[in-house]
Amino acid sequence: MANKSFDPTKFRKDLTKSISGMSSGFNDPKDWISTGNYALNYLISGDFHKGVPLGKVTVFAGESGAGKSYICSGNIVKAAQDQGIFVVLIDSENALDEAWLQALDVDTSDDKLLKLNMSMIDDVAKTLSTFIADYKTMDEEDRPKVLFVVDSLGMLLTPTDIDQFNKGDMKGDMGRKPKQLTALVRNTVNMIGSCNVGLVCTNHTYASQDMFDPDDKISGGSGFIYASSIVVAMKKMKLKEDEDGNKISQVMGIRAGCKVMKTRYAKPFEGVQVKIPYSTGMNPYSGLLELFEAKGVIQKQGNRLAYTTLDGEEILDYRKKWIGENLDKVMSDYLVKESTMVNTSEVEEEVTTDTNLIEEELTNE
Repeated sequence: MANKSFDPTKFRKDLTKSISGMSSGFNDPKDWISTGNYALNYLISGDFHKGVPLGKVTVFAGESGAGKSYICSGNIVKAAQDQGIFVVLIDSENALDEAWLQALDVDTSDDKLLKLNMSMIDDVAKTLSTFIADYKTMDEEDRPKVLFVVDSLGMLLTPTDIDQFNKGDMKGDMGRKPKQLTALVRNTVNMIGSCNVGLVCTNHTYASQDMFDPDDKISGGSGFIYASSIVVAMKKMKLKEDEDGNKISQVMGIRAGCKVMKTRYAKPFEGVQVKIPYSTGMNPYSGLLELFEAKGVIQKQGNRLAYTTLDGEEILDYRKKWIGENLDKVMSDYLVKESTMVNTSEVEEEVTTDTNLIEEELTNE
């Protein structure tokens, strides 16, 4: 009897048929949605023009008034709509008014946006699972690109919360709620991985009680962070500058400190401060100049800032004039330089690793 050879294609097809909820192959993101800020896009995705991906779960966490809803329910929703992506906006705070969304250029018409008002974690989970189940029954060419935005996770309730409220006994449900939020995100990550569907959430942070770890903590616990694909922590600061950047005593907006705590597409734990003036809204270039300064790409020369392009052109100008076209050139050059450095570092890493192994062997002897 002849030996049967292993057929990977048949094996993959048989597994896919026999195990529900499983898909094969890689699920690299194909569609990205801008946050409305080049610097933040880069810190999340490694590209100034990408941002947050479909097929993943992205969380923006921060204190009240830090700009989470502005970025998620405003900038990201608008950018998604501009790309033809349908948006399902779940409002658990009863705070997203139509007039506010329209002021941020969000299209609130029924064929572009579905706004749902929910207060229960279970209801959000059922909505997502029902949609994904129906979505996977469609032919691939008929599947639309969809973005779910939940604003916010921290305000969602459990059945215990409702029961305690009805009894007038508000002890809270701190034991079960973190587990339910983690389960919601973990299941969603697995469900949308092979789909043109993304989930962006806002969440709350609270002050740490640990003197050795003073950073604010994200509601939902560490399990919630592990389950999420991308996590951005935000901190609120007062913006006391006029339109020309001059310091004044009056508060003119928000200075949002954004730190990427988790991402697989760029170096984590890097941050940027983004200005959100009340009068004009966020400038997409906000924080970009400071990011390039921190990386040593743009350097001080006296009271001006200097940069030499890949073509050998020198740009020397005052800080206030470093906007628009100049920064566009730096962004373009930087991505070219970075791709070259990545290719070079791969070779260097192999050599360094071999050297370290040799030194370790000699030390052991």
